[in-house]
Amino acid sequence: MFQQAPVEVTCPYCWERIEILVDPSEPVQEYVEDCSVCCHPIHFSVRVDEDGEVSVEARSDDD
Repeated sequence: MFQQAPVEVTCPYCWERIEILVDPSEPVQEYVEDCSVCCHPIHFSVRVDEDGEVSVEARSDDD
């Protein structure tokens, strides 16, 4: 069973650093989650490589 991994990202709306939890058992993920600071919807693209390294891209509706 995989533990969720905390990842810090920058909100594309308010530019605050926020922490999200990523499930590293899924190598490719796309989802929307509201910013915990400004409540705008952030579109996340998550990739987990073969070594378990997580990369996250956070986009606004305009991107």
